[in-house]
Amino acid sequence: MPAHTPPAIRSDDLNRELMRLRKPFAAISIGLAAVVLLAGCSSKKSTASDDGSGDQTVQVELTKAGCQPTPASVAAGHVNFNVVNKNASAVTEAELRSNDLSHILGEQENLTPGLSGGFALNVQPGAYKISCPGASQAHWEFTVTGKASDTSLQSNPQLTAAVTGYSAYIKQNVADLIMHTQSFCDAINSGSIAQAEMLYSPARIYYERIEPVAEIWGDLDTEIDGRWENPVTDVAQFTGFHRIEQLLWETGTLTGAPALCAGLVDHEKQLQTLVASATYSPLEMAAGATDLINEAATSKISGEEERYSNVDLPTFKANVDGAEEVVNLFRPYLQANDASTLSEIDQRYQGVLAALGPYQATPGYLNTGYVEYSTVLEDQRKALSGAVNALAEALSKVTVEVS
Repeated sequence: MPAHTPPAIRSDDLNRELMRLRKPFAAISIGLAAVVLLAGCSSKKSTASDDGSGDQTVQVELTKAGCQPTPASVAAGHVNFNVVNKNASAVTEAELRSNDLSHILGEQENLTPGLSGGFALNVQPGAYKISCPGASQAHWEFTVTGKASDTSLQSNPQLTAAVTGYSAYIKQNVADLIMHTQSFCDAINSGSIAQAEMLYSPARIYYERIEPVAEIWGDLDTEIDGRWENPVTDVAQFTGFHRIEQLLWETGTLTGAPALCAGLVDHEKQLQTLVASATYSPLEMAAGATDLINEAATSKISGEEERYSNVDLPTFKANVDGAEEVVNLFRPYLQANDASTLSEIDQRYQGVLAALGPYQATPGYLNTGYVEYSTVLEDQRKALSGAVNALAEALSKVTVEVS
């Protein structure tokens, strides 16, 4: 049995899981701007230091034992988190989390031994945690002192319009997500595997455009989109799109799929309730755009995301589209304040489209408009990776402009 394949779920397991999925979900709102203004996660290491310019640097070394921040306390304001992994093979990311661990406020992922990276935040006073999943001590205290920093940038009319547009974009995509997932579930309920396979990707793309927003609410993203062994390792917690994907393509059965589908729609409706009252900051938008491109560069290029169905290319494009929407919302502001960065982003976006071009097809694999991803060779995947990494580097500059 392949390492990524969980054992079959028994009917009693499914019944318990369905009951868990039906539990009420306490609605919350983002409101993160009052706690911390997010800047982009970037693989580019910051070199700023506490030199009187207002920037401060926190060093975080990933080890088997943990990720103790140095220093463990800073004054409120702009902070660069420099993250390095010298030899910790089981610890590959560092996160700044809210003190109750419910929100990831900034992170650097995919740092295997020998790599370094970082992220930057405009941090408000309070208690936080530096987290490194997989370490012996996964959470470390981090404190921000002093007075709240100036957030006058938030009142800029061009940025205000961008935030308003982003909120509408998120709400529309969640509504479309629910509608298309329900059609997907209708096919499952009717017993048609072939029809369900055709409708799987059209539902997925709406989630992939807005995934960073769903990730704010902790386990909700895992319940909708969690992959086996990333991060799900308990078969009872393997639900949502990818468990159903596995049933359709690898197992070839609909046994248990209707219950899983009902739970998936329930979780999407919970997300809809949350985004209805959520507020965002320009920095959250910029961070989310960079996260989307990083997601495309990792799980999509590797083929991990859609490992059973091989519909990685349309979900890859959905990540890119979600990031491009943020750029377009920021376009008037960037044109006035950093036209060169905007031009660079536009050029690299076109580079990604050009790299995707050879894999477009009509109607394509399962009517997705693209070829089946398993037919894309390793050297071709590297070319895609190069194009999307170049876009991610350019996008990371946007966070400087809106911080």
